Formats: sequence, C-alpha cells, structure tokens
Amino acid sequence: MVKHIVTFKLTGTPEERRQVAERFRDALLALPEQIEPLKSIEVGINENPAETWDVVLTAVVPTMADVAVYANHPAHVAAAGLLAGHKENRACVDYEF
Repeated sequence: MVKHIVTFKLTGTPEERRQVAERFRDALLALPEQIEPLKSIEVGINENPAETWDVVLTAVVPTMADVAVYANHPAHVAAAGLLAGHKENRACVDYEF
C-alpha cells in the first residue's frame, strides 16, 4: 500500500483560505466513491493559527502506479482545480507501508 500525503499553503485572508479549504476538503472526501484504486482519504484543515500551512490530505492506494491513476482521474483534477488562484505552495510525500 502507498500513502500519498500532501500539504497546501493557500493565499488570501484567513476567511478566504478557510472557505477554499472547506470546498477542497468536501470535494476530496467524495473521491473514494469515484476513483477505484483510492482506498481512503483523510483531509484536515489547520486549526493552529501559529502555523502557516492550511490543508493536509492523506490518501491510500495499493501501488505507486495508482498514485498516478488517482492524480490524473477527472474527479481529482476537478477537485484540485478548486485551488486555482489560491495555492501558494504544495509539498508531497509518497511512501509504501
């Protein structure tokens, strides 16, 4: 199995960042029903005002090849599009467990 962990730093006011993060979270949480190899996804919105990263997601897929299937699926591409114009930075780690 592979864990795909991604963090996002968004732009805008705290309120704007929160609204974008919530829409993004809701879209991501719907993906396991739409993307066959996606076994689970967890999405967290940062609650700590002392930190600057806004959103983290942890997705689980069977293989590294399935990370690409997930990333290129139209439903995921649409969810990622919700960050257009709001994404300042992104960091990702994929590892087998």
